[in-house]
Amino acid sequence: MKEKKPRLLVILGPTASGKSRLAMEIAGALGGEIVSSDSLQVYKHLDIGTAKPSLEERAAVTHHLIDILDPDREFNAGTFRDEASRVIESLAAGGKNILLAGGTYLYVKALLSGLIEDLPADRTIRAALRKERAEHGTAPLYERLLSIDPESASRIHPNDYVRTERALEVYELTGQKMSLLLSLHEFAVRDYDYLKIGINVERQKLRQRIDERVDGMISAGLVDEVRGLRNMGYGPWLKPMQSIGYKEMNAYLEGALDFDRTVELIKRDTKRFAKRQMTWLRADKEIEWFDIPGDAGKVMEIAERFFRGE
Repeated sequence: MKEKKPRLLVILGPTASGKSRLAMEIAGALGGEIVSSDSLQVYKHLDIGTAKPSLEERAAVTHHLIDILDPDREFNAGTFRDEASRVIESLAAGGKNILLAGGTYLYVKALLSGLIEDLPADRTIRAALRKERAEHGTAPLYERLLSIDPESASRIHPNDYVRTERALEVYELTGQKMSLLLSLHEFAVRDYDYLKIGINVERQKLRQRIDERVDGMISAGLVDEVRGLRNMGYGPWLKPMQSIGYKEMNAYLEGALDFDRTVELIKRDTKRFAKRQMTWLRADKEIEWFDIPGDAGKVMEIAERFFRGE
């Protein structure tokens, strides 16, 4: 049992809510460093489409777990937990103020609690799975689970549609095998003292920000970024290249979509993702919600007191 647990200020919110900016402001003011909890910013060369902090921003505030892997390397919730724990222990030993910020809520959950029991259901995914079952039966869905997550499938009877559906739903929701997430259950001991700060954004304003962010990514050269990744041999079959923005741009480069439709789909899919993020975040009763920038001063005061141990 540790006498003094590392303290983590966790910044949460949907995509385009301003998590990175708030974390950098707090870290800059309080001499902190940021541990990224983003499943895509770990990859080199995926810069524009992941809204990765610029080199200038990273020079001003030290970030960890950004640009640590080539795009063809595997990275999952378990890997993140191991890597983040190592970084946090090192920063805590050096007396640093530590902030955790990024768009992958599952990674935060894996690090802080390791549980998936309260991962909310997704009606859209379940409706699609049930439509498939009605048309083709349970067997094809079980076969899909067997190919995706054989360990989970081995624990489920081929005729058990309910458990098959849940395992497929978890994979669709998180991009992670249910067997992996369940294995994190053993790490459910609270290793850190943490405070979760959530950023409130009015729905219409968030949709507008997403539109502006996507337009900015296009202007910054997202097409050339994806083309460059393909030229380096990182094809559309790779997991990071199937994420929002990269998936649609790959389809455009292959001639399956015209440009305007590509941009429209990136915006639509990002908004849907933000809605799912908010469903997950609203279910987390540990989060204290604030309106930013209006409450920025209040959050800064809370952060100062938290890092002082008050």
